[in-house]
Amino acid sequence: MAIGSAEHHQGREYAGHKSRGLYVKVAASSLRKGNVIDMDGKLYVALSVQNIHPGKGTPVTQVDMRRISDGVKVSERWRTTESVERAIVDERPYTFLYSDGEGFHFMNPENYDQVVASVDVVGDAAAYLQDGMTVSLMTHDDIPLAVELPARVTLEIADTEPAVKGQTSSGSYKPAIMTNGQRVMVPPYLTVGTRIVVLTEDGTYYERAKD
Repeated sequence: MAIGSAEHHQGREYAGHKSRGLYVKVAASSLRKGNVIDMDGKLYVALSVQNIHPGKGTPVTQVDMRRISDGVKVSERWRTTESVERAIVDERPYTFLYSDGEGFHFMNPENYDQVVASVDVVGDAAAYLQDGMTVSLMTHDDIPLAVELPARVTLEIADTEPAVKGQTSSGSYKPAIMTNGQRVMVPPYLTVGTRIVVLTEDGTYYERAKD
């Protein structure tokens, strides 16, 4: 992932290697959600970043983070102009293989290397992962940090109320349970066994599958 142009002007002091990762010093105010930060020799992924400008006093950047090694969440506050060490992460397509007690297994289709993402990293995306699905995986030193799903997935309705005879309008929706266990609101004429397309961002119904 390229170093953003903003970082060339906002407190960038050096770029260097530690282990196999690339690091760069940036102003705290330039941090964004998803950035990986090296603090006291440990790596943290930013969950939220807020720049606070009080009427009086020094502007600060408040960052809520998750420690990558053990998932512990912490909060840190820096002066907005203070230099923070940020790790440059790698983001590329990976193929989801399977999940087990160890975690979620993904494969790089270019070199067949495999990585394992923890339950904490995958989060709510786990419900929509399907064997062979291509996802965008963010890693640092081959450690998965975040998973981005395709915008839409196709699932089957496992349980819902029977369709009402003659009701074809999609004006009112009814609850349904999909084969992945997730609840979704669907048009009243759809029945058990119907394949539907769902938006992974919020889990809402998009359309009836065309396959």
